[in-house]
Amino acid sequence: MLRRKIESDLAKWKNSESKKPLVIKGIRQCGKTYIVQKFAKENYENVIYMNFILEPDKKLAFASNVDVDTIILNLSALIPGSRFVNGKTCIILDEIQECKEARTALKSFQIDGRFDIIATGSLLGVRGYGKNRTKNVDGQDSIPVGYETMIEMYPLDFEEFLWANGINDKVIDTVKSCFENETAVPNGIHNVMMELLYRYVIVGGLPEVVNTFLETKNIELIYKVQRNLIVEYEEDMVKYADDADKARIRECFESIPRQLAKENKKFQYSVVKKNGRSSQYMGSIQWLEDAGLVKRCYNTQITELPLEGNSIEDCFKLYTTDIGLLVAMLDYGSQVDILKGNLLGYKGALFENLMADFLCKSGQKLYYFHKDSGLELDFLVRYKGECVVIEVKAKSGKTKSLRTVLRNKDVYHVNNAIKLGKYNVGREDEVLTIPLYMGFLIKDNLADVIVPDIDLNLLH
Repeated sequence: MLRRKIESDLAKWKNSESKKPLVIKGIRQCGKTYIVQKFAKENYENVIYMNFILEPDKKLAFASNVDVDTIILNLSALIPGSRFVNGKTCIILDEIQECKEARTALKSFQIDGRFDIIATGSLLGVRGYGKNRTKNVDGQDSIPVGYETMIEMYPLDFEEFLWANGINDKVIDTVKSCFENETAVPNGIHNVMMELLYRYVIVGGLPEVVNTFLETKNIELIYKVQRNLIVEYEEDMVKYADDADKARIRECFESIPRQLAKENKKFQYSVVKKNGRSSQYMGSIQWLEDAGLVKRCYNTQITELPLEGNSIEDCFKLYTTDIGLLVAMLDYGSQVDILKGNLLGYKGALFENLMADFLCKSGQKLYYFHKDSGLELDFLVRYKGECVVIEVKAKSGKTKSLRTVLRNKDVYHVNNAIKLGKYNVGREDEVLTIPLYMGFLIKDNLADVIVPDIDLNLLH
């Protein structure tokens, strides 16, 4: 049984005074159904579960946007033995993107307030999800804005992977303390963490793959599970995408390893297909991102906050949200090469995508900096309230670009950098060096800021 951080989010939601129906979206096979059913079973006397893909007949209960009493009556007829008790019942609407009427009904359930509703969806962000193929009605119109709470679920992050491998909180707290205090990690812990990191790179965080790894440690079986999941994702491209986009979405997805192998990793449409153009593929990239398979890392015009406000819309790199997916897209046998350290030139791309995995799964957007002069910084993040450079390198020492940026603070306004590689914690002036496995700790923890009241008596 895999321990997941989203369980604490579910508990907070259940205990909130004015909760709305909860919608959990995320990449297919990231564990949404399992964790929701587990939570509901442990916290409610009655659980009503339906999956709109496996049980399309359940859609009939929500036909014609009826009220809650009618929906409950319909479900009682469709699900023999179901019990609906006020305040003690959780209704799970799995794969809700397949039933736009159920999505619309969330507003009625929120207003009614008698039952807790949890909905999940694998392709809620995809353009055209829930499309009625006879009437060509887009399910997006049915979103009950203001009447639902949405959270995104990802495959296991590195900390969850550590839990799955039996690493207890005491060890993880030691690593966190070393990061915060800039002290070296004890050698025993450091060596184990580096070994687990390489296993995380080849496995990733998709629960089925992680469980296969834990049960068998067999790289061939792990690879087969990953490839089967990729086939499922490609089948989704055929099922849910517009006819004109089906082939292009797959071409974009399959080009990612080649894109990252380039010296300049900026996404280029000509790498997807000879003479490829932005107008042909921009919608395809959006589809992949909305489906949770990839994340764009945008180039910024300047190294300043806010990063989003300074980003360049049509200049980006493309990473897989889960590092295991990228490895599974490489040649068969790459997993063994990674464990042995034999990747040579491609390890730069691999470690960069690993950092993207860390940032994505902690809910952060991705940014980098590149100038035509050749100056390039791997990632820019908001950390401790300022713009900080992240460099992912296998060797120690500052890169030329990083030296330039830190030497010219009046131009680039960067005061600090974090460098990740195959070494322990240390510091070189403005550069904090940390081992690769500490990348999951780089996040900006915003303090609670209370806006003070204004003394209106001053107006008199």
